Amino acid sequence: MKALKALPARFHAAAAVFLLICAAGLVGPLAAGAGPGDLLGGPFQPPGADFLLGTDHLGRSVGVQLVHGIRTSIYIGLLAGVAGTVLGVLIGTLAGYRGGLLDEILMGLTNIMITVPAIIVLLLLSISLDTRSVTVMGVCIGAVSWPWTARAVRSQIASLRQREHVDIARLSGSRTGRIIAVELLPYMMSYIVMAFVIQLYGAILAEAALSLLGLGPSGTASLGVMLHWAIAWESIRGGQWWVFLTPTVFITAITFSLLLVQSSLDTVFNPRLRDRKAAR
Repeated sequence: MKALKALPARFHAAAAVFLLICAAGLVGPLAAGAGPGDLLGGPFQPPGADFLLGTDHLGRSVGVQLVHGIRTSIYIGLLAGVAGTVLGVLIGTLAGYRGGLLDEILMGLTNIMITVPAIIVLLLLSISLDTRSVTVMGVCIGAVSWPWTARAVRSQIASLRQREHVDIARLSGSRTGRIIAVELLPYMMSYIVMAFVIQLYGAILAEAALSLLGLGPSGTASLGVMLHWAIAWESIRGGQWWVFLTPTVFITAITFSLLLVQSSLDTVFNPRLRDRKAAR
């Protein structure tokens, strides 16, 4: 509780920005009254009274696409963040607590996954899929983003399992599952939360990167898909800046706010950074 009270002002500002964008993604599609693919005006109409953020090359409202795109991108990020964090914590906990052969096998797999660039694996997965739904993309991104979390969790669990309270629980006959859930994971919640935030903004950037290459979610809009069409139709060269700038600003705002949230949490929960701040 003291750590939460010590959160700096930038945490509250960044969290407020992210929550406002999330609210726009939740409420915006309901208020828009149109789908992201609906043709509502002429091609490349500049921002004005009819369309606050203008239209794209087909006459679709950029504002309508934006609110739908925010919802899609954040949903993919949340799904991938949960999947990647759960996988990383599960694999790291098993390896760190059990040790021995299981530790070597799981960490060997983790090291292999780390050496292979995640974007290459995602490209191959996206190309091989017959349909790239939003849920499938979120699961695929989460399935390749867990190794660094697993590696960090493993080292912390290996240290925590040597502590006295864990030995006492073990000697009292507690089962492995209870020891992990009650005696180990609560001591790591701060790191798990920070790992989830990192997974979240990493997944949003991964979706944008895939969408830029034409491998984004099928049949819907996302911030990355909006960028893909803006680049494909050379909106910058043609002077239609609003088509490119709108998704770029929101991707930047989302990722930067999440980075500030993560760095603020790290400042509070990391003893070295906390002590250094107190000394200053």
